[in-house]
Amino acid sequence: MRYNGILSGDDTSLVGRSRLRSIHDASITDNSNFTLRRARLVLQGNLTNNVALYFQTDFASAVNAQSNGERREHYGQLRDAYVDVFLDRKHEFKLRFGQSKVPFGWENMQSSSNRLTLDRSDAVNSAVPSERDLGIVAFYTPTQVQKIWDRLAKDGQKLFGNYGAFAVAGYNGQGVNRPEQNKGLIKVAMGTWPFELDALGSAFKGQVFEIGASAMLNNVRPEVRSGGVSAIDYKDDRFGVHAMLYPQPFGIQAEWNWGRTPQYDTSSLDIRSARAQGGYVQAMYNVGDVGLGKIIPYARWQYYRGGLKASTNAPRLETNEIEVGVEWQASSALEFTVAYANMKRAEADERRYGRAEGNLIRTQLQFNY
Repeated sequence: MRYNGILSGDDTSLVGRSRLRSIHDASITDNSNFTLRRARLVLQGNLTNNVALYFQTDFASAVNAQSNGERREHYGQLRDAYVDVFLDRKHEFKLRFGQSKVPFGWENMQSSSNRLTLDRSDAVNSAVPSERDLGIVAFYTPTQVQKIWDRLAKDGQKLFGNYGAFAVAGYNGQGVNRPEQNKGLIKVAMGTWPFELDALGSAFKGQVFEIGASAMLNNVRPEVRSGGVSAIDYKDDRFGVHAMLYPQPFGIQAEWNWGRTPQYDTSSLDIRSARAQGGYVQAMYNVGDVGLGKIIPYARWQYYRGGLKASTNAPRLETNEIEVGVEWQASSALEFTVAYANMKRAEADERRYGRAEGNLIRTQLQFNY
């Protein structure tokens, strides 16, 4: 549950001008109050020793009414529907079949219930909006890596989940809950490896540094304003790197990616495949339990220049944002986050131009089960 308050800036949409908003949170407007950002139910379990099921729906989705285009909220939407098939007794190798997260970017793989910031960064998430697609993934997680992740989870660290130390995948490539529009598949590969730093001395006892990279090759057909999808395939290729020093107590997290993606060109008035790049740097400090729960302050800077293929006409985004906040974990089932954000954004297509700037106070109450 969220409440966003615009302190100053471009809160009203001017003709042809970008409005202050986030591609991840449509409730950042001049007339919005309380909203439900996510309302998810999960069904999961082991069907046999070697087959596991995961099924997740979200009831905070929004659609436009057919009669008047009015935005209606709280519709159900499929998020995940897959089975894992383990190929060995140690469960180091597994195949995943169905709709699931695409292994590109550390932050993309991290569950929203574990993420410290309120939203994912534009640069990483624009590569795989909504993080999911329909296809097949092969994961490999060595036992020694799983032991490190298990220890971090026991210590209360915010992990990205077990998506393998190495992953190779093929998906439709058009995006979550969207029908395939060409015969090509998106090809994705990712690797990440945690290193225990105890050998560096007592000052680093228990600390873990994780580093990795991911890559994707794709051709995509974005939706166009005239209706339907483009008849042309556009290059949608990315390469990214990530690094993570888990906060024990100080931590730092960073990602950056480069590539080409479809984006609207305001000079030629059409969609082209053009360069995209960006990422974020985030620092956090795990204060620990202060008697009323765990406190984790953080600060993040994010930057992106490139297209947003998931939006109609693939508008070009220009993001430069600073966010400073603090998360209070009152219990394992309840978290409260408050953050200040200084946003500088543009979302350029045939209808919008210019730049929106502003300052916001953002709050979120999250309850998990």
